Amino acid sequence: MEGGVSVTIKDVARRANVSVATVSRALNGHQNVAEAVRERVLRIADELRYSPHHAARSLSSRRTQTIGVVLPDLYGEFFSELMRGIDQVARERGLHLLVSSYHGNPREQGVALRTMRGRVDGLLLMSPFAEGADALAGDLPPTMPAVLMNSALTPGVHASVGIDNHGGAMAMMRHLLQAGHRRIAFIGGPDDNFDARERLRGYRDALAEGAPGIEPRVLAGDFDEASGHRAGQALLAAAERPDAVFAANDMMALGCLFALSQAGLRVPDDIALAGFDDIPLSRYVHPPLTTMRVEIAELGARAIGTLLDPDAGAPGGARRHELLTPELVVRRSSGVNAGAT
Repeated sequence: MEGGVSVTIKDVARRANVSVATVSRALNGHQNVAEAVRERVLRIADELRYSPHHAARSLSSRRTQTIGVVLPDLYGEFFSELMRGIDQVARERGLHLLVSSYHGNPREQGVALRTMRGRVDGLLLMSPFAEGADALAGDLPPTMPAVLMNSALTPGVHASVGIDNHGGAMAMMRHLLQAGHRRIAFIGGPDDNFDARERLRGYRDALAEGAPGIEPRVLAGDFDEASGHRAGQALLAAAERPDAVFAANDMMALGCLFALSQAGLRVPDDIALAGFDDIPLSRYVHPPLTTMRVEIAELGARAIGTLLDPDAGAPGGARRHELLTPELVVRRSSGVNAGAT
């Protein structure tokens, strides 16, 4: 029975040795339940994977006026923009945010999620780990409204908002190929990162489609400037230099740009360069960076908006799954005449 759809509120009441009415009050945040009883009911409901009717757990009955946000990290422009979008909607709705980071450590994700229980009325989670992602989903409280943000977790009980990383990488590669580049190197992200895997898949698929016979050339990266710089140095030391470099995010592209500039190479005259994300800094470097624009703040705003929708955000609700399409932004770094938009 545990983990199955047949679990009912009566099963929870029987295991907790309380009445059905007490279970209902505990799950819906009513104050006339002893704290020890509430904790026992919530714990047992989680153990049984009990999901009450979504209307009973909608945010219309929230009691803390607080939304939990659990992220893999808080460092960098991506997470700053994401939080800006979430915070704007939260302030408009008069809500507070409780933010926790598990510092890129999958084992710490469960700890971060457990700290949210009883403190928030709903949860936004970004879990980019591709390996074992669905096992991590077991840490999600099944009785709490939650929305997955750009996560590798299989969308099921919970709604999700994400980015079409594969389609975005395909679009960038088609742009570089149409510009006449054939030997295109790719700087990848972390091996266990869902975004990185999808962008690499888009690179490979577009290369096979647009330049059959050209072997993929993939360099390791870690989504930070330092790894992009190392990849740029590796390219410079290689026997054959590529026509263009496509980095899986802008931070690595900027690190690569610095390595190329240090070696006296001109971008795009000697080698073209492109990134992904369109962080604010990408338009202010020289030359301005061609990239895929991800409306990062919009991703955060859409996620919390979905959470606040009583049908889409709650377990058993409408299960809205939305993919945001990145936009190709052509600037001078890719070797195509363009303004520094």
